[in-house]
Amino acid sequence: MVENGRADQRMDGVKAEAKDKVDQISKKAGRNMPQAIATGALLVLLVLASMIFNPQPFIFLVVIFMLIALWELRVDFAVVGIRIPLVALWICSAAQLLSVYYLPAKDHLAVALAGITATFLVTVIFASINRKGSERAAEAALAKVNSGLAGELEGQTPHSAVLPDGQPERYRNILATCLAVFYVPFLASFIVLPMTMKHYLAHAIMVIFVPALGDTGGLLFGTWLGKHKLSPRISPKKSWEGLLGSVLFTLAGTLIIGACTYASATWRSKWFVLVILGLVIGLVGLFGDLSASIIKRDLGIKDMGHLLKGHGGVLDRVDSILMCAPVTFFILVAAGL
Repeated sequence: MVENGRADQRMDGVKAEAKDKVDQISKKAGRNMPQAIATGALLVLLVLASMIFNPQPFIFLVVIFMLIALWELRVDFAVVGIRIPLVALWICSAAQLLSVYYLPAKDHLAVALAGITATFLVTVIFASINRKGSERAAEAALAKVNSGLAGELEGQTPHSAVLPDGQPERYRNILATCLAVFYVPFLASFIVLPMTMKHYLAHAIMVIFVPALGDTGGLLFGTWLGKHKLSPRISPKKSWEGLLGSVLFTLAGTLIIGACTYASATWRSKWFVLVILGLVIGLVGLFGDLSASIIKRDLGIKDMGHLLKGHGGVLDRVDSILMCAPVTFFILVAAGL
């Protein structure tokens, strides 16, 4: 009995010590690490299951995620009294992304550019119309402030941050709408475009998972080794050690994916392209993270959303993926892969 009691005490001590270590890592990383790991694993399984046999489920998954991302942006902008035409953005973005894949065109990039131009024109027209803001968006923005997902905006609430009716507010709505179009459907087009090429599975994995590997490498190196701040004003938790980890992980990711998916002759002749791609994704992925941090800092919010446990919102998870997608696509096209 005594020995069993001592064993239970030792086990409790080990559990408490492990919990303290996990809490310390979570605090340094700025997120709940067990939740983040579990959510990340589920997302990986979901994305792989959607693309491994047929690319079409993956296309619809991209559309769904981008529609959720636009809703997150609408709520984020509503925190500071900015309104974007969500329904118009939803309809135009979904039509644009689906047309990139499904229209029987020789040049899918031309379809993407034509679609994004139409999206810009339609949504800017809707954004220029002075209409009453959505009560649902205002309630979501207020809930975000009350839950601590948004910081204090110089003592203002979402309601007091709204400008009076007039030209300045209209221009602000138009500019925010242009940002939303560029940030979501335009960049997301370059996630869909690789699915129209040969080796679509390899390219989709590169577009989605290599930037995610960069995030993982940056998080691991930054959490355990990070001492030299990279940009403390924009993102205090980013470090030069984390950047090194991101680049090493993305470099290893492109080389491994290429070795596993390309023919041996292609691998031998194009391995240097994969090296360049890995280096570029590591650097551009950091730029995507910092760009998202700038937007959040300007809006006075902590996370873009709260849908993904341990990660924030969809935009918090895909910011580096979106920014890396165009450079990944153009490098693959230029290399003839």
